[in-house]
Amino acid sequence: MYYLMELWESVRDFIATGGDVLYVVMFVLFLMWILMIERYWFLLREFPRIKRDIIARWEARADTTSWYAHRIRDAWVSEANDKLNARILLIKTCVALCPLVGLLGTVTGMIAVFEIMAVQGTGNPRLMASGISMATIPTMAGMVAALSGMFFATRLESRVRRAKEALIDSLPHH
Repeated sequence: MYYLMELWESVRDFIATGGDVLYVVMFVLFLMWILMIERYWFLLREFPRIKRDIIARWEARADTTSWYAHRIRDAWVSEANDKLNARILLIKTCVALCPLVGLLGTVTGMIAVFEIMAVQGTGNPRLMASGISMATIPTMAGMVAALSGMFFATRLESRVRRAKEALIDSLPHH
């Protein structure tokens, strides 16, 4: 319990140093990871059932060779593909949004530095350093968030593509 309190204090200090923009970075990161976890869950738990149902429906058909049968097959594959790719674009948007929100923090931090310089002059390096820190920490946080998301989003896209190909391969053309 004491460890969690220390961890929370560290997070609060980090956010205080980087500014309120870090809350936005944290929200985008949280949303991105919730969406990715949901997609991985879908791939591992839900999609195998959907795939089995499609294969069973295809194998139960008497006609699997006509043009009409192949259009039905293509429609089922397309529906499964839509389910597989749901929220992938939103995940990629969150990955792209993280560094942009970090740059917003850079701008607000630099504005704070310029305000300090306007009020105090350039003679107080400690106040200027806190503003520069406030400018660089959100950028770093946004980049780290984007990097973590980029790796897993790329792997997720690859798994989605392989799952679709496996579904297509399991529905013979005859």
